[in-house]
Amino acid sequence: MLRSLEIRDMLLIDWLELGFGPGLNVLTGETGAGKSILLDCLGFVLGWRGRADLVRQGATQGEVTAVFDLPPGHPAHAVLAEAGIDVEDDELILRRVNGGDGRKTGYVNDRRVSGEVLRQLSDVLVELHGQHDDRGLLNPRGHRVLLDAFAGLDLGPARKAWAARRDAARDLEEAEAQLAIARGEEEFLRHAVKELDDLSPEIGEEEVLDIRRRSMQAAERIRDDVARALQMLGPQGAEGAMLDANRWLEGAADQAENKLDQPIAALSRAIIELGDAHRGVEDALSALDFDPSALEVTEERLFALRALARKHDVLPDDLAGLADELRGRLEQIDAGDTSIAELRRRRTDADAAYDTLAANLTAARKKAAAKLDQAVSAELAPLKMERAVFHTDITEGEAGPEGRDAVAFTVATNPGAPAGPLDKIASGGELSRFLLALKVSLAHGNDALVMIFDEIDRGVGGATADAVGRRLKKLAGDSQVLVVTHSPQVAALGDEHFRVAKSVHDGMTTSKVVPLAEAERIEEIARMLSGDRITDAATEAARALLAG
Repeated sequence: MLRSLEIRDMLLIDWLELGFGPGLNVLTGETGAGKSILLDCLGFVLGWRGRADLVRQGATQGEVTAVFDLPPGHPAHAVLAEAGIDVEDDELILRRVNGGDGRKTGYVNDRRVSGEVLRQLSDVLVELHGQHDDRGLLNPRGHRVLLDAFAGLDLGPARKAWAARRDAARDLEEAEAQLAIARGEEEFLRHAVKELDDLSPEIGEEEVLDIRRRSMQAAERIRDDVARALQMLGPQGAEGAMLDANRWLEGAADQAENKLDQPIAALSRAIIELGDAHRGVEDALSALDFDPSALEVTEERLFALRALARKHDVLPDDLAGLADELRGRLEQIDAGDTSIAELRRRRTDADAAYDTLAANLTAARKKAAAKLDQAVSAELAPLKMERAVFHTDITEGEAGPEGRDAVAFTVATNPGAPAGPLDKIASGGELSRFLLALKVSLAHGNDALVMIFDEIDRGVGGATADAVGRRLKKLAGDSQVLVVTHSPQVAALGDEHFRVAKSVHDGMTTSKVVPLAEAERIEEIARMLSGDRITDAATEAARALLAG
């Protein structure tokens, strides 16, 4: 509920503070008195996009503050939570300042917010209805939402089915794209896997082959020198010479009176060491022996490993892992058809589930549409539009999370006349009554929104105006309703009555809004009935209207 509205230095208002009550609040006044200014200021604090020149002439800035009662569970709590704003004592204070330079600053409970946050709050706080309103019932984009609320539809299953359908289609598309890419390189993969399998590389093999190759290359370079050294140490070389020397010395030892004993012993030891050296060199020469073809085979294997590693831009030790990876990609291609078939079955099942739920929604909407049409027709008769035809048109639209129905409210003002959109077919007075009948039919004890009707009774009078007022009164039984009206019949039904008047003081024009007591209400309604000159008859008529 809108509890209060305070306006400072906006348009023709220097300062104004109004307190609104539950039920039907009516605002009356002469044409041009400034009734629309209140709506402009309320729209300003709610973040609506409107006129730019709002600051009162001569003022440095204008300011509007609106205070709402916010009970637990009100949809505004979700908007506030999203914006990170806490609400205490169920009181919501919206304030917006318009600087002289046109800059606008908004606050929610003294926390600065953007105009977008104010507009989001506006969507769940206030509903405006008028002959030129495109935010409420005249906006066909919201007709399906209104019908669904009237029908009490649970859209959760359809939304889940739509998400499952979307996910299944996305997964299938991605899998088909990946399989197409994989099949584009299938020939390369099969050739590469065969090449790797034929070579069958092992981890660490490159290092082993390199060591073996270098060893054989080294052996090839030194073997001739080792062979020559072995020959020089053997019987034809040092060994033969030392044996001959030893034999000659032993033959002369008996006549040398022990002078040759020490040299002979040393030579004997040298012959033994020489034998050890000969055997060692001989063993080394045997170890250096290799098949020249083995070097060729080793080099071919080593070069093949390195060439394949360069080809795939990996290290030689990574070739074995690469083979496994490429083999796995081939297995995915081979299994791709099975996977695609399963994903297609999943998408088909998801489509079928969504189609069933969408069809159920269509059936439920058509059933609710028939009830809504009947309810609106029942409301139109007292409004002197019994010949008018209201129809909820349901056609197939683009599929989405809430089904595939397009909903539009259409009217025909006379039987046999072509039906069309509300704001295209009905005249001003007819449109007002259509909107009121529709709003009464759609209302189901929803007190979350403050409903504002801007001269919705324009163009009607007498019994029709009375019928309009009684339906507004009916709406106000479940929610707060603000009505800007020129109809005395409507004004007489208000729970709270405010008069808007314009005055000139010191050359400055200002508008004032004052709440009316009982006697003042009689005078105002009498003025509305008779004009500037209030007659006794008008006064009595005003009393009669207020008495009901």
